[in-house]
Amino acid sequence: MKAPVITLLTDFGLADHYVAAMKGVILNLCPRARLIDISHQIAPYSISEGAYTLAQAWQYFPKGTVHLAVVDPGVGSARRAIAVEINGHRFVAPDNGLLTMVLASGHAAKTREISARRYFREPVGNTFHGRDIFAPVAAHLANGLALSRLGKSLADPVIGNFAKPVQIADQQWRGNVLSVDRFGNVITNFDWATFHEIAQRPFSLKLASRPSTKVNKFHSTYASVQAGKLFATQGSTGYIEISINQSSAAAALNAVPGTAIALKCE
Repeated sequence: MKAPVITLLTDFGLADHYVAAMKGVILNLCPRARLIDISHQIAPYSISEGAYTLAQAWQYFPKGTVHLAVVDPGVGSARRAIAVEINGHRFVAPDNGLLTMVLASGHAAKTREISARRYFREPVGNTFHGRDIFAPVAAHLANGLALSRLGKSLADPVIGNFAKPVQIADQQWRGNVLSVDRFGNVITNFDWATFHEIAQRPFSLKLASRPSTKVNKFHSTYASVQAGKLFATQGSTGYIEISINQSSAAAALNAVPGTAIALKCE
């Protein structure tokens, strides 16, 4: 049998023991597991960045993969824990919108509330459900546990409002920053399929963090722009990005995940 694959995505960083503790719990229950880190550098508490990052990675893994995602500012509260099966992949996460973009992928989803405590690590702490609930459940799923054993079917998983821009007036939209990559590219939630016409018409993008700075030039490559100049481009993930050739647009614009963006077209 092939070793089961479990991916991990968190906002825990790598300086502390948190990620290692989750991996230890998984390997005790599923010693054959291949553990693949998607990212542990999600901005703390940034559900939208976690949702975006997970959405960009999961479909490249083989069917049967279990995806463990923990960005959980509501840990210990009444927020639910959920498991979802989509297109042969299974996801374990807090029900706080972290799976918003996975659920919007167009594939049919089966969703269960995780409530069967026999699959938890006991005692369950109030501050580390990644170790005590999500990691052991992911391991049991990788061992072949049926999703239906985890709890009741769920028809209303939490869906975040960050995935798509909102039209606020004629030819005007309000969006937000989904992520900032290590090069300082600012990845917006303006998807290229919907907003590609901005490349052929006058437009302006303004971030709430730098409202006096207007981005109104589009270029298809970094090399076609003079170093140090702000511009918009079609990113590799299907969203419009704001960049600076050989520098950080995020630093220039003081942009972080969640920063509001205004788009105006003429």
